Amino acid sequence: MRHSSLAKSGVAARVLLVDDNRDGLMARKSLLDEQGFITATAINGEEAFEALSKVTFDLMVTDFKMPKMNGVELIRRVRPLHPALRIIMLSGFVDELGLDEKSTGADIVIAKGPHEIAHLQRSVARLLARSVARRPPASQKGAPSQSKTRSKSV
Repeated sequence: MRHSSLAKSGVAARVLLVDDNRDGLMARKSLLDEQGFITATAINGEEAFEALSKVTFDLMVTDFKMPKMNGVELIRRVRPLHPALRIIMLSGFVDELGLDEKSTGADIVIAKGPHEIAHLQRSVARLLARSVARRPPASQKGAPSQSKTRSKSV
């Protein structure tokens, strides 16, 4: 699936991962880094919102349950400012809370569990394949500099 990380221009897609659980965050980061994506991390919604104001991302993968700002609140703040950003929400409470694309504003909602990795890989590939055609040229958005990937902040 490594080829799916590259846009037609040959530039790796930028992915922002948001989760207060550092172990899960680092596991997803390792998975996506291995597939050739440029990943950055944020440990809460506020940190993610700040990162999105500094760097253009192609995809955001966010957890639902986080302190300060949950994933749905983050999506509601981000969507008006970044309408082309593709968003995946992860949660261990998908069924219990009835989380779906309509109720969360995410493009895809994935339940955490034994099939999470496979669903995440397929969903990332599908969303990024769709967004390549909609991505504005770097000259319009300002080419983002190579961001450092850290677990604490972006």
